[in-house]
Amino acid sequence: AAFPLLDTADGRTALREYFRPFLALAAEQDAGFVLDTPTWRANGDWGAQLGYEREELERVNRDAVDFVRELAGSSGDSPAPIVVNGVIGPRGDGYVAGEQMSADEAQAYHALQAGAFAAAGADMLTAVTMTYAEEAIGIARAAAAAGLPCAISFTVETDGRLPDGRPLGEAIAAVEAATDAGPAYYMVNCAHPTHFSHVLEDLGDLADRIGGLRVNASSKSHAELDEATELDPGDPAALEAEHAVLLAHLPNVCVLGGCCGTDARHVAAAGAAWTA
Repeated sequence: AAFPLLDTADGRTALREYFRPFLALAAEQDAGFVLDTPTWRANGDWGAQLGYEREELERVNRDAVDFVRELAGSSGDSPAPIVVNGVIGPRGDGYVAGEQMSADEAQAYHALQAGAFAAAGADMLTAVTMTYAEEAIGIARAAAAAGLPCAISFTVETDGRLPDGRPLGEAIAAVEAATDAGPAYYMVNCAHPTHFSHVLEDLGDLADRIGGLRVNASSKSHAELDEATELDPGDPAALEAEHAVLLAHLPNVCVLGGCCGTDARHVAAAGAAWTA
């Protein structure tokens, strides 16, 4: 959980230092920036483990929006936009579908974060590392109820399927049907390009709805990463070619970043593929 860093001066300094090279990279490439709140774990279940009750969670989610807005304002002049993006993670484990909620249950559960982001003036909301469609549907509905545009990002295993076994295309189609195509776009995160490049041809027209990629540095499976004792940075140089393969099938991708094990080198490689 990164959100407790917001509650100390040293923690906020660490967050600023973390974001600095990525903001600099965007400026170098004259690209916009989707600036995420550090709130992937700032929900009821995970927050309770850290001693954050409901009022404290609402407060820290609002604080997160204020923090990244301030960070955006201090990043210097740029004609490219910086978008303040409220991040919601899964209720459970990001690698395992585990116990699942209905879409209605997920909407009620995640309404706290969506409402806090809206109250603090976030530009949008993104559900990151979704492991099954029903939770994604609930978050999309919570975002709509809060008046925020949203993006939905699924994670996949090495076979290109979600952790619950559902094909990526079916998961996107389920959200589209249940929300009247509500999300602004979809993403894939927390997976290496080789884990899902082979399923992109199966998406058909749904490929046009994928607007972002945040891949892992490592080609290891989720299970292998869960057991890892050392960071696997993969091959940052190879990511440019691997992204080029993905982008050939995903014509509307315009948001590129990194997930587990990545740093500014990996994101620079992704950006190079996009601008090639």
